Amino acid sequence: MLTDHEAHGSGAARVAQEVSAFYERHPYPPPVDDLESYRKSWSEDRRRAEACLFWPDEPYRQDRSILVAGCGTSQAAKHAMRWPRAKVVGIDVSVTSIEKTEALRRKHGLDNLELHRLPVERVAELGRTFEHVVCTGVLHHMTDPDAGLRALHDVLEPGGAMHLMVYAPYGRAGVYLLQDYCRRIGIGTTADEIKALTASLRALPPDHPLMPLLRSAPDFKSEAGIADALLHPQDRAYAVPQLLDFLRAGGFAFGRWMEQATYLPQCGGLASSAHHPLLDRLPVEQQYAAVELFRGSMVRHSLVAYRDDGPDRAHVDFAGDAWLGYVPLRRPDTVMVQERLQPGAAAVLINRHHSYTDLYLPITAQQKTLVDAIDGKRSIGEIAPDPALRRVARVLFEGLWWYDQVVFDLSRARAGRLM
Repeated sequence: MLTDHEAHGSGAARVAQEVSAFYERHPYPPPVDDLESYRKSWSEDRRRAEACLFWPDEPYRQDRSILVAGCGTSQAAKHAMRWPRAKVVGIDVSVTSIEKTEALRRKHGLDNLELHRLPVERVAELGRTFEHVVCTGVLHHMTDPDAGLRALHDVLEPGGAMHLMVYAPYGRAGVYLLQDYCRRIGIGTTADEIKALTASLRALPPDHPLMPLLRSAPDFKSEAGIADALLHPQDRAYAVPQLLDFLRAGGFAFGRWMEQATYLPQCGGLASSAHHPLLDRLPVEQQYAAVELFRGSMVRHSLVAYRDDGPDRAHVDFAGDAWLGYVPLRRPDTVMVQERLQPGAAAVLINRHHSYTDLYLPITAQQKTLVDAIDGKRSIGEIAPDPALRRVARVLFEGLWWYDQVVFDLSRARAGRLM
């Protein structure tokens, strides 16, 4: 007779096997056979801006070691292409995913990419550590996400950075309704069953909670995506407080959200609402949790995390004068709109990654002059040398930071403080 521990271990092993088998039948994301257009989308400016998301206080480097944990059919190949001087390792439990990625490696001559069929929780078997760990869309499908996160902690170098993405619960309410529906009526994962499910989704009521995702989410544009969303054998989600507790238990410190404006009460409609003073009094983690509840439709959380035993890091701070030494870089997915503007605005700034339409930043003609002067080389103090402009510059660049319009290279400012 099995003990409770043995029964749990047996059940966890069975689910892990089901997850592996699921991805063999339904490789995700849907495989591609060419990444040349992806290669062309990555310029040196875009690479530097991304590096500043993870290491804002370090000089820019391209030659980092990168682990893509749960790499799927193409993610590791994309990172190897994105960072041609880096050493990239991709791991996945699916043979099909590794084979699809290997085909891309050969086709595009990605000699900086190495692949292994290996589950996340056994990543220590590689016998190495990494400066950058990428784990997006993986831990929430594991039977023991805590074990997976601890394993990633142990292979991340103390000064390294992790990009983590997990599901969020409230925007996926419709997904979980349909998952339960499929289980109740016994829908499996054969090709015919998935086609029948895809057809049946057209009969959903127009006000069903899944409808916003059906209309807009790329995952629902393919049968593989529908299978991954609605028929996956293991799926969980984390609200903000659960996610931050999850990170702490795994030995990580929260760094920043990849797109932070979504979580900030000083951005969008909440900034001018009657509740803003109440939100502003809360500790920052509680602000994030409250804004998630107010927005109500987040489907994922994507963030930067660091080992909690790593070195002290400089943080973006506009309270003193250090910000004058920050070098701003425009984020690559931002746009400046100059048509049909509200009175007093010379332009409106939008980050195309934001899914909420209230997250836009109007700027005046004077502010636009400063934005136009951003060149990735000059500091804020050099862009606005006139002391009379300093207050305008501080308000503007802090707003650009909040709204995900810029990242900052802090390495010069930090080097000046350390001298």
